[in-house]
Amino acid sequence: MNHEGPIPDRDLPPPATARLGLIINPIAGMGGSVGLHGTDGQSYRRAEALGATRIAAKRAGRALHQLASSLPDADMVTVSGSMGADAARTAGLDPEVVSVASEPTTPEDTRSAARAMQTAAADLILFAGGDGTARDIVGVVGDKVPVLGIPTGVKMHSAVFGNTPEAAGAMAVRFLESSGRMRVVPREVLDVAGGPGEVAGFSVASVPFARDLLQPGKATMSLGDDSSVDRLCASLAAGMTPEHVYIVGPGTTVARILDHLHLSGTLAGVDVVLNGQVIVANASTGQLLQLLEGGHPATIYLGVIGGQGFLLGRGNQQISPEVIERVGEENVVILAGEEKVRLLDPPVLRVDTGVEASRPVMLGYRRVHTSPGRSLVMKVVC
Repeated sequence: MNHEGPIPDRDLPPPATARLGLIINPIAGMGGSVGLHGTDGQSYRRAEALGATRIAAKRAGRALHQLASSLPDADMVTVSGSMGADAARTAGLDPEVVSVASEPTTPEDTRSAARAMQTAAADLILFAGGDGTARDIVGVVGDKVPVLGIPTGVKMHSAVFGNTPEAAGAMAVRFLESSGRMRVVPREVLDVAGGPGEVAGFSVASVPFARDLLQPGKATMSLGDDSSVDRLCASLAAGMTPEHVYIVGPGTTVARILDHLHLSGTLAGVDVVLNGQVIVANASTGQLLQLLEGGHPATIYLGVIGGQGFLLGRGNQQISPEVIERVGEENVVILAGEEKVRLLDPPVLRVDTGVEASRPVMLGYRRVHTSPGRSLVMKVVC
């Protein structure tokens, strides 16, 4: 007998679901506020001695709450304790748990966790960390298992991170909801060593692609911008006044100010200039706040990360929202080559300060100085 009409739902096989693997590097990002450029190796011990606190679980939690609110029954496997299970359960998720973590955790724990995710047939590895964590995971899974980073480290120049923790969570939701059929693209994992241009490792990962949520790769300054930026920095150096505190952020653009003052700075760190001298090199958040208690007027010079548009939250966590508020947003001077900012896609600047209780800073429309007497107005978003 033939039956007309649609087949009842009960006769259809259940749709395939994608499986999420979660890895959290619990010490990632600790060094940012205290002037360290990562927590690789034993650096976390120094970070702790300097008063740093762990931030990875809180930032990972922001992504996991996105996941829990959309897919509370997501098929997830993670690592025991602080490497995933604690944060997942706090967010209301119920993951399968594998035990590989020691305390304190090490890079080998991250690599072991990546192997465990691969063995558990994870379709996507969502990880919380920075470039070093990305390097460790991709060093194990290569481009065979897609990965996606929750930005939690100090250095996050690789093109595998969401723009914010919330963006990473939203991308993970899209991937799972598509049953793993979301477009996946090759992306660079680049781990900077001691400073800009010093590379500790390079590899290629497979990453789910969502143009509105995924952080682009870092780009260098165009040669066409070189002379204009140099003249701008020379002008700013010449215009410095006595008894005024100048906080000089990291990067090659802003470093030219120090070059024109004939001063040696910390290319990957934050330096403080007063009366023509570097009075604090590679300053921490605490040192900046202490200096600002002295009553001196202050200015902050910030560069823009090419290709990504980040103004705050990538390698300059020392310049915290509290530091910005003490100085005054109107006294933050943004420097960038005109071609560098015109090539940003989308054409916005970004902040990702990672401070849970503080209001966002520097949002809205901001002037970007590109050469003496010339500037552009750009929107800053989080």
